[in-house]
Amino acid sequence: MDGIVSDVAVGVKRGSDELLSGSLYNSPNSVTANGNDSKKLRVDDRMDSPPSRVLHIRKLPSEVSETEVIALGLPFGKVTNILMLKGKNQAFLELGTEEAAVTMVNYYTAVTPHVRNVPVFIQYSNHKELKTDNALNQRAQAVLQAVSAVQSGGTPTSGSTASESALTPAPSPVLRIIIDNMFYPVTLDVLQQIFSKFGTVMKIITFTKNNQFQALLQFSDPVNAQQAKLSLDGQNIYNSCCTLRIDFSKLINLNVKYNNDKSRDYTRPELPAGDGQPAIDPSVAAALSKDSSSLLGTPSGMVASYSSGGGFPSSLGFGQGGGALSPLSAAAAAAAAAGRVALSGHSGTSGVLLVSNLNEEMVTPQSLFTLFGVYGDAQRVKILYNKKDSALIQMADGNQAKLAMSHLNGQKMYGKIIRVTLSKHQTVQLPREGLDDQGLTKDFTNSPLHRFKKPGSKNFQNIFPPSATLHLSNIPQDVTEEDLRLLFSNSGGTVKAFKFFQDHKMALLQMSTVEEAIQSLIDLHNYNMGENHYLRVSFSKSTI
Repeated sequence: MDGIVSDVAVGVKRGSDELLSGSLYNSPNSVTANGNDSKKLRVDDRMDSPPSRVLHIRKLPSEVSETEVIALGLPFGKVTNILMLKGKNQAFLELGTEEAAVTMVNYYTAVTPHVRNVPVFIQYSNHKELKTDNALNQRAQAVLQAVSAVQSGGTPTSGSTASESALTPAPSPVLRIIIDNMFYPVTLDVLQQIFSKFGTVMKIITFTKNNQFQALLQFSDPVNAQQAKLSLDGQNIYNSCCTLRIDFSKLINLNVKYNNDKSRDYTRPELPAGDGQPAIDPSVAAALSKDSSSLLGTPSGMVASYSSGGGFPSSLGFGQGGGALSPLSAAAAAAAAAGRVALSGHSGTSGVLLVSNLNEEMVTPQSLFTLFGVYGDAQRVKILYNKKDSALIQMADGNQAKLAMSHLNGQKMYGKIIRVTLSKHQTVQLPREGLDDQGLTKDFTNSPLHRFKKPGSKNFQNIFPPSATLHLSNIPQDVTEEDLRLLFSNSGGTVKAFKFFQDHKMALLQMSTVEEAIQSLIDLHNYNMGENHYLRVSFSKSTI
C-alpha cells in the first residue's frame, strides 16, 4: 500500500493510535478497520457526533495522496492539519474553524464526495483538534503549507511544522522533469495537463538526454513550481510506469523558438512549427548540460528513493475525480461559483475530442466508440465529411475526454499513429433530419455498452493504458483456451500467451503488440459467445 504518504503512515503510529481509540472504537459510529461496516452508515449517522473542526474520512482509495484529501476541504476554508491512515484507507482532516467543518459536512451529506471516482464517507470526529507528531508528519505538513501558500497567493514561510527543503522559497519557476520507466509515450500535452493544475504553465521544452525523456517546464510563479514538485515528485503518470522525477532547474526563463510536439510557448501561439528544426537553441543546450548536476548532486538518501522509482504503484489517474489532477470536485466547483475560493489551473473543458491521422479506409464510428469507450462513455461520434481521416468524439464529460486523450494520443490504430486533442466544439451535432451523411455520424447516447454509467462501477478502478495484455471476462464455462486463442488470432494478430483465472469466467490474453491488442479489443469487445454471453475486453496492467 505504498503511496505518496507512506512515510506519514509509518511515522505517526503513536498519534494514530490515540486518534483511533476515540474516533473509531469508542464512537457510536464505530467501524471495523477495513471499513466494511460503511454500508450500514446512513446519512443520519454522520450527525451522531457533535460538530468538530476535525473530520473523519473513510473508504479512501488505496493510492490516495494528501493533496487529494486536502482538496475535499479546500473549498470550505483553511485546512490546518491532516493525518493519513494509509493502512486503513482513512484520514483525519482539521479545518480552521468549526463553521467551515459544519458547512463541509452539510454539503457532502447532500452531495456524495468522490475521490478517484470512489465514493468516500465524511463525518465529525470525536476529537476537537489533531495532535500529530510534526517531526514525523513532515510530508503532510509540507503539502499543507504549499497548498495554503498557493491558495493565499503568498510563499510558504519556514517553520518547524515542515521540512526545510519543502518550505525554503522556490529557487526558480522552471522545473526539470525526468521520466523513468517510460513504457508509454508522454506527450507535451499530457505534461501541460498534469502540471497546469498547480498554476499557469507558460512554456515546455521536451528532449532526450542520456537515453532519458526529459522536459523543462516554466510556471508563471515559483510558488506554483514548488507545489507541483511537492505533489508530483515520485508519482506515476500511468499505472506502475512513467515515474516523474522533478527538481528545480538552474534556468529561470526558457527560450522557446518553435511551437511543435517537442516545445511550446503558450504565451506566443504565433510561433512557427519549425518543421523538424531543433527546439532548443545552443545556449539552452549548454545550460541543460550544467543543469543536470542538480539531480546527480542530491543527497544519497534521495538518490535511493529516486532509483527505486519512488515505489509508488499508484498512477495520477487523469481526471478520475478529486485528485491532484482535478481537485475541483462538484463541491469545490459549487464553492468556487459562490466566490469562496478560486483554485488555480482549472478551466471548464468540453467533453469533445478531435481525433486525427485516422486510417480513413478502415475507421468507423463503431470502432472509435469501442476504443474510446474504454476510458469513458462516448456519446456521439462524427467522422468529418470533408476530411475522413479526422473525427469528433463527444464523451460524457471533460474528465473522461482528458482521460481518453492521455491514454490514446500517439497510439496506433489500423496501422496509423492517431493524434487526440481537446476540441473547441462543445457538442457533436447530429445531421439534420432527412440528410444522409453516409453513416459518418452515430449517436451512442442510449447504448447499453457504456462502461461507466453506473456510479461507483468497478470499471473506474480498472482503467489502464493500452497494453499488449487484454483482460477478458464473461466467458461461458464451456469455452476453452483453444477457442479463445483461435478467436483472437482470427482478428489479425498473434496470441503470445494465455491464462485462465480460477473460475474460468475471466482470463488474460497477450497479443504480440499493443497495436494488435487495440485491434482485438475493437473487434471482439461485446462479441457474442453464445448462451447470451457477450465477451468483455479491457486492457490489463498485468503480464503473463
